[in-house]
Amino acid sequence: MSAGLHGARDRAGRGRDPLTTMTAVSSNRVAIITGASRGIGAATARLAAKNGYAVGVNYRSNRDAAERVVADIEQVGGQAIAIGADVASEVEIVRLFDTVDDTLGPVTALVNNAGILEQQMRVDQMDAGRLSRVFATNVIGPFLCAREAIQRMSTRHGGVGGAIVNVSSVAARLGSPGEYVDYAASKGALDTMTVGLAKEIADEGIRVNTVRPGFIYTDIHASGGEPNRVDRVKHFVPMRRGGQAEEVAEAILWLLSNHASYTTGTFIDVAGGN
Repeated sequence: MSAGLHGARDRAGRGRDPLTTMTAVSSNRVAIITGASRGIGAATARLAAKNGYAVGVNYRSNRDAAERVVADIEQVGGQAIAIGADVASEVEIVRLFDTVDDTLGPVTALVNNAGILEQQMRVDQMDAGRLSRVFATNVIGPFLCAREAIQRMSTRHGGVGGAIVNVSSVAARLGSPGEYVDYAASKGALDTMTVGLAKEIADEGIRVNTVRPGFIYTDIHASGGEPNRVDRVKHFVPMRRGGQAEEVAEAILWLLSNHASYTTGTFIDVAGGN
């Protein structure tokens, strides 16, 4: 038995029908949002709180930014905690979920948002270290977070159901040639995970879906060496503009909500037409 499963509390709800499960989830909603100290994650955390979730605001290193998100949520009467954990580390992922168990209660919603990219370059310049770092955070991390969430949410394990939303990228379709083929490939893996996992646990009260953002104004572009990248490429977007983190958050929250109760294994592109 894994550490996460051992730490998950035994809960009633085994064998409930889908409508009963959805009602139970909506009455005591707890969300873990990875990479929630900035950008899409922060916008999603704030919107989740407005929609009645107690929120675990995960961050890797920027504690001050995560605490500001928590303060914003508390200021409007919501409940949130900041939890430092690197999703590239299995031990830290287990601690993240156990901490939420102990402080907010069993998770009913997971948003796999944390992701990294590195300096823009061609594939013939990349080394194994870079690839390992990108795939550890963007692929292995979401798999392990999903594992911990399933062990708590699945009716098979005594949970009451819930929802998982993976934050991918339109790069998974477009490939990001000359810049981030490794990042695009990691998001392609996340898309495949969504399809397979959604089918695997569809009858256990858990829905799994993906949002694929396009060119969004967030700090991640600075990590690739071009903070103003969105302004450079927005003219290639049919809507002729970059997107805002809040626009992506709206799609995520819809997929988490009861309004999407018959939606699993699907994708919403928030990309201005790309």
